[in-house]
Amino acid sequence: MLDYCTVRAIELGIGVRPMLDDQAMLTATDEHGHVVKRPSRPAIGRMLANLQRGNTHLVLEREDEGRPGSWYIQVRLRENNTYQLEYRDGVAELHYQTQTISQEKVLRALLGWAGTKPGWRDGFMWDNIAGQFGPSDRETPEHSTDAEAV
Repeated sequence: MLDYCTVRAIELGIGVRPMLDDQAMLTATDEHGHVVKRPSRPAIGRMLANLQRGNTHLVLEREDEGRPGSWYIQVRLRENNTYQLEYRDGVAELHYQTQTISQEKVLRALLGWAGTKPGWRDGFMWDNIAGQFGPSDRETPEHSTDAEAV
């Protein structure tokens, strides 16, 4: 039996093909270090559905040799059962964060970002959190347990 997120991923994206074209590599990683290269929509949905204590975050990273910088979206299931969603568009100055109680909205954002769909940010109020980062523009996603960072 398929879980809710897998079913919704299939409904929203139809199919199990990789999310990006061959020029960019998408990688999904959870807190346990489980890595899925070129994850399908259902794989992203399952990883989101599996967030729980001890496995509270999921990171989708886009690697493209033609685009310098760090490109990712990440979600953290907080202790109050809300989702903290962040994305970074290449540099620390373009690092944004929001929160929601809706797993379905998070799934739509993850799939939209992964598929480079326009409008994937819609439905959220995003805060620029660039001030949380020092002058050294870190190139990898945060994996801290601090309440302000994922």
